[in-house]
Amino acid sequence: MARGNIVVGLDIGTHSIKALVVQRPKGHPGKDWEVLSYAEIPSFGLRKGAVVSVEETAKNVQMIMSGVEKDCNRKISSVFVNIGGSHLYVTPSDGIISVSRADQRISKEDVERVLQATKAINMSRNDEVLDVIPREYIVDDQKGIKQPEDLTGIRLEAKVLLLCVFSRYFINLTQAVLNSKLQINDVIPSPLAAANAVLTPQQKELGVALVDMGAATTSLAVFEEGELIHLAVFPVGSANITNDIAIGLRTEVAIAESIKKQHGTCMFAVSVKDQSRKKIEIFSAKGGSASGGDNTLNFTKKNLVDIIEPRVSEILDLVQKELKKINRQELLPGGIVLTGGGAKMPKIKELTKETLKLACEIGTPKGIIGLQDDPALATVAGLVMEGVDSGGDGGRVDIAGLGAKIKRWLKNFIP
Repeated sequence: MARGNIVVGLDIGTHSIKALVVQRPKGHPGKDWEVLSYAEIPSFGLRKGAVVSVEETAKNVQMIMSGVEKDCNRKISSVFVNIGGSHLYVTPSDGIISVSRADQRISKEDVERVLQATKAINMSRNDEVLDVIPREYIVDDQKGIKQPEDLTGIRLEAKVLLLCVFSRYFINLTQAVLNSKLQINDVIPSPLAAANAVLTPQQKELGVALVDMGAATTSLAVFEEGELIHLAVFPVGSANITNDIAIGLRTEVAIAESIKKQHGTCMFAVSVKDQSRKKIEIFSAKGGSASGGDNTLNFTKKNLVDIIEPRVSEILDLVQKELKKINRQELLPGGIVLTGGGAKMPKIKELTKETLKLACEIGTPKGIIGLQDDPALATVAGLVMEGVDSGGDGGRVDIAGLGAKIKRWLKNFIP
């Protein structure tokens, strides 16, 4: 495989695993990349976005990578992979140091020292700092500095967000990928990967919240002045809607999923309110208690809305609570951008506007030629875009940005 010619993203989710391979279009040396191969298979071995079975996950990663290798006729040796789950969280921190040089000019080493100082916080022994996200630097009493290097001062302070992770789940994820005979270019939190694919720099500058609704979790990432200011992951997603339908209509989960996709909606459109009680009849091989006969299942649009709307509202209420924590409720000019598979639910945009009192749009991946406008592809698209931005080296392990301890773990696992 020629270095830098292709980039591979591997989205390991609770419901499915997605692999995307992109390449530079021939004869177009610019920034645009195009899809070379894409595959998706069901996922096993994860719970609520976290890898709980290394063996099952590794088996599925090997299966999907074998398929995309055959499809694009390339040997793939390394990937950009995501990490998800409600064990991900951010916490604010700050650090302060004295400038080391005699001429009081702030060096790169001073910046690294002050960022390292921000990690000195009390946290669970089982948690680790995955990344340090600077929000601002303070040189003596001058606040709001983004790039302190080469400025002069006596004291350097950093205010940051520490992105933290449950260490066991991180080890499980990296071990599963490495056991698949793949190297890891970088590990990127799922909501940040999705934001990389669907948000514009203008939205991040104004202030925007990305809500990524996956199968088992929903992620929130809030940006302002171009920087991440908050992140949260909730252990509820679109699969909970399917389960609610299965319970409410007393049918199988597979049938409930089909009903959700074909007939589900969060709200009634004005034009169909008079049809809300019209019976919908579908064939059910096993029948069910809610069916009109042994092999049919009868329900109305109102039945579905009464099941779906409370669950989606619960998720949006969790988002609102997080926005209140950071005093951004109803105060984001860029509004809400919904993405992930759950964002395809009809009328979810309207319900979000009504609940959060903010503008709302559905976010789909941008910047990759030949990729579907599908919000479910946001995370895998963001992974390859991270690779494109970082140079897309397909044959080396580059884990810049991870905590020092995690770097040592990876080096120990890599043969």
